[in-house]
Amino acid sequence: MRSLFMRGFLPLSLVLSVASFWFALTRGGNLELAVVLPAVAVMLVGVAAERRWPYRAEWSRSRDDVATDLASAAVLFAAVDPLLKWLGPLAVTAALAGSGTAKALDLFPTSWPFALQVLLAALIAEFGGYWSHRLHHERPALWWLHALHHGSERMYTLNNFRFHPLNYALNYMMGIVPLLVLGTLEAVILGYFSVTLPVLMVQHANLPLHAGWLNYVFSTSEIHRWHHSSCAGEGNSNFGHSLVIWDQVFGTFRNLPANNHPRKIGLYAGSKYPSRASFIEQVWSMFLPGCCRSAA
Repeated sequence: MRSLFMRGFLPLSLVLSVASFWFALTRGGNLELAVVLPAVAVMLVGVAAERRWPYRAEWSRSRDDVATDLASAAVLFAAVDPLLKWLGPLAVTAALAGSGTAKALDLFPTSWPFALQVLLAALIAEFGGYWSHRLHHERPALWWLHALHHGSERMYTLNNFRFHPLNYALNYMMGIVPLLVLGTLEAVILGYFSVTLPVLMVQHANLPLHAGWLNYVFSTSEIHRWHHSSCAGEGNSNFGHSLVIWDQVFGTFRNLPANNHPRKIGLYAGSKYPSRASFIEQVWSMFLPGCCRSAA
């Protein structure tokens, strides 16, 4: 049962999510709900499964990080994400109107078959997401934003929602806003989400999932663990948001046999960051001068 679950959970989640979206698309249903509900279901099953079959038993024990993860999730879902979805299209419209264009550029090939549109949207969004993530590792000012995400010394499902609001916003601007500017249909963007959200929901799960060939397409939990290594030589890899296509193009892809794992998870050695502080204190630390930022 355990082996069957670990090998079949992610592929089945992907199939059910895409099927839910396609059913809603062809029957005139609510596309957003058709994407969100399967993703929530995948997350809940992942939370339950990691309690029964943890990848590493020590990651099942709280390290005073649950409050930070829950606070971050609440801020992202209650405020940041809805605000970005509202402001994003408005900002694009305002920017284009200022340049003499009243609407999106209509450059996206909406006449293509729907599946190809989704594939193109995925490549565009993931390209922006890849470089946003990579720059957050390579630029000190951006790293201070992103360090909040790497501050946990274990990986479990809720880690997925630990983000500085500005880090989350920059990812959105570089990944989704270009699609809005090009005139990508909302249904196409939601189609992209239907393929990638199931992966993201268990990307940080404390589960010994075996994704096989999917590891060469998606940023699965198996390969995303390397990105969270406290060793910079291991951690500066697998920057893809939900796909690893651009990691393979730019030479940052890392995949090792399933019985290998990073020795330690967390911030890079020598990093100065108040990772033991509360979520609000960590968020606020970005706005303090370097001399006044506390570290733990």
